[in-house]
Amino acid sequence: MNMASSDLRRRAVRPEPPAVKLERIPSVPADATVRHVDQFETGTLDVIYHAVAENRPIPAAETGLEPGEVLVFTDYYRVERA
Repeated sequence: MNMASSDLRRRAVRPEPPAVKLERIPSVPADATVRHVDQFETGTLDVIYHAVAENRPIPAAETGLEPGEVLVFTDYYRVERA
């Protein structure tokens, strides 16, 4: 089976999914959307905990988090684009 070169290029170039990072913040702005860890499913919590522990960005699709949201567990973390 032969593929056209345009098919190969389309398959080879995949944009990376948008990523977010969690930034520790000292307080919560009055207009912020705040979500507590109790609101997340176990798989999402695992992704969030690893991102915080390893200080690394995570694909937004894995968590459903939106930039500007604030997460509450041991500290406050604002979601930022990576």
